[in-house]
Amino acid sequence: MKLRRALPIAAVIPAILVMSACSGESSESDSKKPKPSASAKSEQSPEEKEAAEAKRLGAFDGKALEKVAITGMTANFDAKKIAKAEVEAGRGMEADKKACQPLASLIGGFTHVPAVSTVHRSLQPGEAANATVGSMWLASHSESNATRVMKELRTAVTECPKGFKTLGLTYGKVENLPAPKLGDEAVGYRITGDIAKQKVPMTYTVVRSGGVIAAFYGVNMLDPKKAAIPDPVITAQLDRIADARG
Repeated sequence: MKLRRALPIAAVIPAILVMSACSGESSESDSKKPKPSASAKSEQSPEEKEAAEAKRLGAFDGKALEKVAITGMTANFDAKKIAKAEVEAGRGMEADKKACQPLASLIGGFTHVPAVSTVHRSLQPGEAANATVGSMWLASHSESNATRVMKELRTAVTECPKGFKTLGLTYGKVENLPAPKLGDEAVGYRITGDIAKQKVPMTYTVVRSGGVIAAFYGVNMLDPKKAAIPDPVITAQLDRIADARG
């Protein structure tokens, strides 16, 4: 099993659907595509719409959030950008139990409440003796929506102790863990997934800083109790968010 994946192991499954969709679109020749109308040309680009929405809500747009996210070696973990196709593979993971949806969405690398913008990083240890690998992502919301994300996530951890299913995969156990006293509020938990007939304990630390949700995912197949991404990595990320917020 390859543990040095950018996103949680389950998130690779939808990638097949993403690639199929892309290949279907590419079969259409340029000559058959409709010419953009004058009104279409005058419409805002997706980036412009995102920037306008971010300004309205007091959130970060994609470009600003990208600058905020840690990159490179940070507290003995190497944070690397993730290809967009790999990120999108985790979008839209639906739990078979509505109460568990916040957990399923975070497994895919997104918040269950749509964010204004989201950026992702893989996290790999800088020391060979460290068996913890994982990923992190920042999701920028209005502060009220970010607070809602945390409230509903906390409820999901409480109401889904026996787990749930998503995309045909089973997550059989959800455990509440002590959360670090970081940011405005934090939630810690462990989910045990049944992946390829193997039990995979996945540890999450989710922190809110204003309207930004910072989620950290870690797995350590040698010692699940050491799977959480260390606090110094989280603190370094939160400091960058705080500096950007001013």
